[in-house]
Amino acid sequence: MCGRYAATKDPAKLIEEFEAIDLTEGHARADHNVAPTKNVVTVVQRHPRDADGHVLEDEPAERSLRIMKWGLVPFWAKDPSVGSRMINTRAETAAEKPAFRRALVSRRCLVPADGWFEWRRTGKEKEPFYMTAPDDSSIAFGGIWESWHPKDDKDAPPLITFSIITTDAAGQLTDVHHRMPLIVPKSHWDGWLDPDREDVTDLLVPTPDDIVASLELRPVSTLVNNVRNNGPELLERVEPAHEGTLFS
Repeated sequence: MCGRYAATKDPAKLIEEFEAIDLTEGHARADHNVAPTKNVVTVVQRHPRDADGHVLEDEPAERSLRIMKWGLVPFWAKDPSVGSRMINTRAETAAEKPAFRRALVSRRCLVPADGWFEWRRTGKEKEPFYMTAPDDSSIAFGGIWESWHPKDDKDAPPLITFSIITTDAAGQLTDVHHRMPLIVPKSHWDGWLDPDREDVTDLLVPTPDDIVASLELRPVSTLVNNVRNNGPELLERVEPAHEGTLFS
């Protein structure tokens, strides 16, 4: 699963990295401890709309940075609180579940991250680790998003939410946890974001071995366990509590 990650790059860097325009309207914030229900930066690709809000399908799709809330709220939900239970979407069942299948067809996004946290259980203890790319490049999680409108207030702005796709862990990551976020390689970004592509079955596959092997698995402080803690110290390497395996 993915229940916590770090996203500290400013929009200027993400604009260059993802070749997108900035539509975050100044709301993007560096966050060393992103937790569910927070508003964070995502990347989408959509056709422009006219003054009446109609999609101009003949116009080329535009890639942009958007702010979304973590925790998917299906368009049919009566209460947005369900989003807190839908922070992750299993790749194996995303096309079948009513809460996710529509978004998988037409509302996919990338979620830029510096890295993510996971906890390895050792006896009764849980040790936090931080998985990150060695070259400071962003890791792009595959995500889906939805737009939810309150039924009793038609004039209220829509709530835009997302969920992170997860797959079975691979390679060295299996020593920490049995699940991991779907990492979309840069070569697949165009296909994943393409709003005119409905079938992405061939992209819902485990992360390539070379990407998994390149990740640094870094033991970090238990300070990350508390969502109120937020700072660069959360990403610093600490001595692992238990010797052995590849982390010693």
